[in-house]
Amino acid sequence: MFLFVLMKLMQAKLSIMNRMGYVYLLFCCISLPILEVHPASGSKPNIVIFFADDVGYGDVGCYGATHISTPNIDRLANQGRRFTDAHSASAVCSPSRYALITGRYPVRHGTLWSPIFLRRPLVIDPDRKTIADVAKAGGYATTCIGKWHLGFGTKTPTVWNAELKPGPLELGFDSFFGIPVVNSHPPFVFIENHRVLGWDPEDPFVYKKTAKTRIFDEKFGINEIGGADAAHALYDDEQVGTELVKRADDWISEQSKKDHPFFLYFASHAIHHPFTPAPRWKGSSKAGPYGDFMQELDWMLGEIMRSLKENGVDDNTILIFTSDNGGMLNRGGQEAIRRGHRLNGEMLGFKFDAWEGGHRVPFIAKWPGHIPSGTTSDALVSNIDLMATVAAVSGQTLKADEGPDSFNLLPALTGKEHTPVRDHLLIAPARESNLSLRKGDWMYINAQAGGGFGAKKVGEHAFGGPAAFPFTGNKNSDIQDGKIIEGAPKTQLYHLGRDPRQSTNVIRDYPEVAKQLKAEMIQIRSQSTAPHTR
Repeated sequence: MFLFVLMKLMQAKLSIMNRMGYVYLLFCCISLPILEVHPASGSKPNIVIFFADDVGYGDVGCYGATHISTPNIDRLANQGRRFTDAHSASAVCSPSRYALITGRYPVRHGTLWSPIFLRRPLVIDPDRKTIADVAKAGGYATTCIGKWHLGFGTKTPTVWNAELKPGPLELGFDSFFGIPVVNSHPPFVFIENHRVLGWDPEDPFVYKKTAKTRIFDEKFGINEIGGADAAHALYDDEQVGTELVKRADDWISEQSKKDHPFFLYFASHAIHHPFTPAPRWKGSSKAGPYGDFMQELDWMLGEIMRSLKENGVDDNTILIFTSDNGGMLNRGGQEAIRRGHRLNGEMLGFKFDAWEGGHRVPFIAKWPGHIPSGTTSDALVSNIDLMATVAAVSGQTLKADEGPDSFNLLPALTGKEHTPVRDHLLIAPARESNLSLRKGDWMYINAQAGGGFGAKKVGEHAFGGPAAFPFTGNKNSDIQDGKIIEGAPKTQLYHLGRDPRQSTNVIRDYPEVAKQLKAEMIQIRSQSTAPHTR
């Protein structure tokens, strides 16, 4: 086309105006390959959500980590946009996943405050529209690879010797491969679609039997379900990350050859305890096993980035990295702190808490040609917003009862650095009593302390709360010598713009602000909040 236009321009005896028209056409032909944004799948980009487990605000290099090296996450930030005010809708793993997949505050479920374990059925109604349903309706191939942690089936206890349905495939995913619960709790097996990988009817699962699986510190429930020896043998704690990445690489390679876009929800098991990186990562960081596992996680993201690049779809893919909640003060976390690492940076609290450390998380997004590279935004965003964002990207319109609390993030992703999309966020810690509301710079917490773990002694797995302050070095006006001060306010209010570390509870100085936020919190619980629901 370029040569044809050039020849015509040289041969024809044309007026200046006509020659200018040919020059314009020539310019368009030269520019066409540059302006073509989505050659593989029309106007719709592929979407990859890398959902890390228990990665705190301070666990990543570009967020300030010095004892852990995260070159791939940092590279993603250099190529995209990093958010400094991103939050999980819950400070707990399962409720946070519920929020991402349904676009719905987990408090609306009614009983979803804690992690989902071995015996509990699927906690998402298959009739409820999910983020995968939205992508699928937009013409996307969909898969979930990694940690599920939202239950299977309809029976209590779960029947692991039968087809595990409903599950991910009944919620819009074309396929699933991963771990059923969490790497710290049974069953320690892989699931592929509706079945336990390697399951043999001649060797069934048996409740209250010891599983044949490797033993690690902070790996629990080995005596809760056993049998299925062949299935358990396929699960090697130190190779889970490698296996998940291989599956993702294979799926990306397969989908890249097709003429439709794809949606990959990659839910890593890392860096949840037990800390079991592959042998080559052991001793690689300055933060102990916690840091080693984090560096393997960074490698996992790097492998997915490599796969997108090698399969020629990197320029046509939205890649989002974030975490289900903040870093946890388990034994691995305690050792990392001893070595000088700050899991959640200077934020107060840890996983399970309503304090910032429980839910303020890394959030980085890349979309070449659309998201400005190397930029930072302080817009308030959340994982709950990903459903409405996928809807916008895939050309779908959500109904009022679909993703009722999910806000479209595209303006914050592709616009100017400080473009706001929401001014409030309801945040659920482990205890319902500490339900919290963020509104502008204000953070209201409806009870004392963080509402998370509260074991009193260093070395305990559930160490946390006020008792942990002497160990972590955190400061708060309501707490002294590891205890809540007598006469401290019953609720909490912080101005994060002036006090991001939540060092001073100012509720007695601004009682009317607290009263208004509490009223709004009650109102939010009774009605949908997203713009498309109004």
